[in-house]
This record gives sequence, C-alpha cells and structure tokens, in this order.
Amino acid sequence: MSSIGSGPGRALIAVYGLFSLAAGARAAVQIATRFGEAPLAYSLSAFAAAVYVLLTVALWRGARRLALAALLVELAGVLIIGTASVLDPAAFPDETVWSVYGKGYLFIPLVLPLAGLYWLRRQRR
Repeated sequence: MSSIGSGPGRALIAVYGLFSLAAGARAAVQIATRFGEAPLAYSLSAFAAAVYVLLTVALWRGARRLALAALLVELAGVLIIGTASVLDPAAFPDETVWSVYGKGYLFIPLVLPLAGLYWLRRQRR
C-alpha cells in the first residue's frame, strides 16, 4: 500500500469501500425492482457506486492520478446532481446518492471528495 493509503488514508479507503457497497446495493435493488419509476436517479446511483469502487481501488493501490480524476468526477457529480435536484425536484422522483448534495447520506458525499482531495494534496508534500 502506498503512502496515500496509509494513516488517515486508510479511513478514506474504508469509507469509500462502505459507500461502494451501500450505493451499489441500493442501486441494484432499485434498478431490479423499480427502474421504470426513476431510471435517471437509479442510473446515477449506480454511476456513483462505480465511482466509489474506482476510488476505493485507486486509493488502495496508490494510483494518485486516477484517484484525483475520480475525486474530481465525484465532486462534480455531487455539485451538479445536488443542484439539479434542488432546482428541479420533479426530474428526480426518487433520490440518488448525490441528490440534494447527499442529504440522504448525511451530506457525506459532499464532504468526502473534499477530504480526499485534501488528503491527496497533503500526501504530495
């Protein structure tokens, strides 16, 4: 494991691993049972889960550039989907992981990429 996956980086890996499971399981159940009700929302949750898996692996393996790219994608997703879900709630008949900036997950999806970016920057020094 590289330096980005050590110390507090291990906590980031653990949280991303947990979010991978939570978002992936939620999306799988929603897609399997109610996809027609909110296909955009459920597809976005599956995308978020994929980003979380990628981040878990990138941080674990010390793939700094991949982790940085994935963190930026995650942050953009949270900000774009969060804003869209606030401005046009009818477009999201059911929540995604990133709806209302991660409100359903205690806003952790909003804080997590910022913590990850901070950690990557800190480890670079």
